[in-house]
Amino acid sequence: MADEFRKGRTDTASRVINASPKTLFEAYTDPDQLVQWLPPAGMSAHVDIFEPFEGGKFHITLTYESEENYSGKTTENTDVMEGEFLELVPYRKIVQTGKFQSDDPSYSGEITESLIFEEVEEGTKVTFILENVPEGISKADHDEGLRSTLENLARFTE
Repeated sequence: MADEFRKGRTDTASRVINASPKTLFEAYTDPDQLVQWLPPAGMSAHVDIFEPFEGGKFHITLTYESEENYSGKTTENTDVMEGEFLELVPYRKIVQTGKFQSDDPSYSGEITESLIFEEVEEGTKVTFILENVPEGISKADHDEGLRSTLENLARFTE
């Protein structure tokens, strides 16, 4: 019961990308595009379920490409995340919940992720806001992963 009320930290990351909000929104809501840019460096992704509409579900498997053992993972070399789309405002905002499957309680809990697209003179400012990040995910590792994901998105869409 106490886990239901535990609140993790909030992590954010932003980057201006030389692409339109429409291009970026579609890169996130099309599963064929998503698997090409979403995984941070050293990982790959596979989409099992992806329903990009309010109330729609998703189930994504991220696989580590190295042989190194990581703690808190779903299996030795995968993270499985499942969740629900809460809000989709075309070309402006995506809000979803997500939960990693892990036997380690320090990595479990539901994260709320907001992705904001703001048109600016240089392109689009993309901001990730992740609320209730589990304590097992180190801030430094998470920040690095978010930066890597934004770099991937920029490379994919610019």
